Parts: sequence; structure tokens; C-alpha cells
Amino acid sequence: MLKQPIGVCAAITPWNFPLAMITRKAAAALAAGCTMVVKPSEETPLTALAIAELARQAGIPAGVLNIVPSKDAAGIGRLLCEHPVIRKLSFTGSTAVGKLLMRQCTDTLKKLSLELGGNAPFIVFDDADLDLAVAGAIASKFRNSGQTCVCTNRIYVQDGIHAAFVAKLTEQVAGLKVGDGAAPEVVQGPLINAKAVAKVAELVGDAVDRGARIETGGKPHALGGTWFEPTVLSGMQAPMRLAQEEAFGLSLQGRSGLAVGTGCWRWPLRATARRSFEAMPISAFIWS
Repeated sequence: MLKQPIGVCAAITPWNFPLAMITRKAAAALAAGCTMVVKPSEETPLTALAIAELARQAGIPAGVLNIVPSKDAAGIGRLLCEHPVIRKLSFTGSTAVGKLLMRQCTDTLKKLSLELGGNAPFIVFDDADLDLAVAGAIASKFRNSGQTCVCTNRIYVQDGIHAAFVAKLTEQVAGLKVGDGAAPEVVQGPLINAKAVAKVAELVGDAVDRGARIETGGKPHALGGTWFEPTVLSGMQAPMRLAQEEAFGLSLQGRSGLAVGTGCWRWPLRATARRSFEAMPISAFIWS
């Protein structure tokens, strides 16, 4: 193995894992002998600044790990892409922004690492352990209040166990305690901001208008603020936006709202599997 630092590296990181997303990128760069410039999400700048202070206390020299908080995400992103001194860019975020950054990096021929949005399918065969499958669906969707790119968004359940699966899932999702994430027994905290709440409500509304049924939840939580009721939707169909878009929230179908869209699929499995993976998910779950 040869140690060959590429040069100055840059990272543009999201808000949903503000500590881990920076450390996983910066650690690799620093270990290789590179310096790093980080543009954190404008939603979570203080976490990034805290990392910089910890790095200083640990003895990392000034100028090695640099944090650039800014509300001008587009402007800073373009600067990092087009600046010739920066030789590598790592980005975690939406697919649309990832495509934009890739285009902006072309003139300087930067090396680029992208971790983009997902729309993960969760497929349940009729020979699966129902309790384990339901527990797996909840764990894979409601982590971080549904605000991760690897969360389940679409659930496909084989005909023979569809009704039983939906009933069990609905019962358990309805029992999820919502509130301050730091409080005991609370398992679902708020969404990141009011815009996220509006998006989840919009996606749920679109699904209902197109024939989906709300099994539980489906609206902003009585707590107000940016809380949304953990939601289960059944009767999902492919044209619904919730079946096509990443729902960063508590909406399980399939971003706080979990609209869990449980879509019943039938044989042939081959066609269902093909449709499930057409959206190029970065994760997928199969229970059998």
C-alpha cells in the first residue's frame, strides 16, 4: 500500500447524521495526509464547529480540518467544485444536488464520491416470520424518525399474508411514542424543520387522493412544531409520489411522518422485483 495524498479534499455533509457524516469523510482524508474543508448543512452547523474544537484539542494543527458554515449552500458548493486547489469532493445528500455537483466538477476533473438519495423496497414473502418482518420494517423505516437515505420507503407483501402484516404493522406503529427524543421511552422525535413536515403531509395527501388508505397517523402530530404522526398507508400504487420519491420522514410506504406504504404485490415476483429496483435504491430488504 502506498501513501499518496491527493491534496486538499472537500466534503459537503447533510444534517441527519451531522457528526458521523463529517468524521467518516474527514478521518479518511486526514489519515491519507490530506487537508479537509467541510461545508456542513445549514441546519446543523454547531455540530461541525464542535468537531473542529475537538480536533484542536486533540492536537490537529490549524488549517488541517476547516469548517465553513454558510446559508449559501449553492454558492459554497460551486466554489468547492470549481476551485482548482481542491482535488477531491465527497458529498452526501439528494440525487438532484449530486448531479449538479458532478457537472460543476468537470472543468477541474476532480475525483468525486457521491452518496445520494434512496427509495428502498422492503419485500416480504409469505414464508417469512411475520413478527420478525414487522419488527424489521419498523427498525428499517423509523430509525432517526425516518430521516435516513437507507430507510425503507416501500413495502411489498405477498398476497397470502398481506392483511395480517398490515394489521400487525399498524398496531405497532400506532403505539410508537412521539415526543422529545431525549425523553425516556420516546422513540420518534421531530422532523428537521417545517418544510419536511409539509413535504410528508403533501406526499401522504397525494397518496390518499390516488386511492391509498390511512391505517394510522397521516397528519401533523398534536404536539405541534415539527412532529408528525407515525403513519401507515395501504393500497399503494406505483403512480403515487410516495412510491416514487424519497420520503425523508415518518411515512412508510413505500421523509416527521412515517407513511408506511404497504403495497401488496402478486406473482410473478420477477416483475415486482424489477419494478422495486428501477428507482436504483441504495439499500433493499428481503424477508423470507
